[in-house]
Amino acid sequence: MKAGFDATGEVLLVTGGASGIGAAAARAYAAAGGTAVVLDTAAPPARPPLPDRGGVEHHRVDVADRDAVFACVADVLGRHGRIDGLIAGAAVQPRGDVVAMDPGEWRRTLAVNLDGVVWACQAVLPSMIGRRSGAILVFSSGLAHAGRAQASAYAASKGALISFTRSLAAEVAAHRVRVNIVFPGVIDTPQFRRANPEGGEREHWARTTGIGTPDDVAGPLMFLLSDAATMTGSQLSRDRALVKE
Repeated sequence: MKAGFDATGEVLLVTGGASGIGAAAARAYAAAGGTAVVLDTAAPPARPPLPDRGGVEHHRVDVADRDAVFACVADVLGRHGRIDGLIAGAAVQPRGDVVAMDPGEWRRTLAVNLDGVVWACQAVLPSMIGRRSGAILVFSSGLAHAGRAQASAYAASKGALISFTRSLAAEVAAHRVRVNIVFPGVIDTPQFRRANPEGGEREHWARTTGIGTPDDVAGPLMFLLSDAATMTGSQLSRDRALVKE
């Protein structure tokens, strides 16, 4: 059975969408006829024109800056009149031992990975509630459950997002706004490559969970954004169990 999606006339906000899973989702949404609005501190990579009916906009925004997020969302609503979906994907993944962790790095990780999700949700929810329609997707990680040495800040932020997302889903369900959490699994993104240099750990993931591509995640995200996905407060996982050597 082949799946197809039609986002004509609709608008998706993607935080952290200049590369990786967010960029793949933005391209898929544009290919379905929608407008994907990317918020990221990085400039988008050079790409050939998309053979799509929609488009992708890029805005240089730090999601840890609440005022900047709200200003960007207000601009998008002013120009497009609607935001139908939010993929809150911006994240950082520092590596290091807890005993040597820099306080600024800890706070920056939570500011981007956790606060950035909260600010984006706060910014888009009034319009979604007013229209009684919307879908919000948040990313967690298998490390939220399993933990991993030298990944404490990242794992902590992703664990907090599970509780936040399920609580938010309960709050806005009566307004017909759906909030779900996605466990993408191990995906070959620039962030993954920075956190897992060539060698031991990357080989471990390849042998155990397998390493997917950003495009592998785009289809499940499109489904959860669509009106075919009636669930809320759910967890969709592409993560296989973490296998220890």
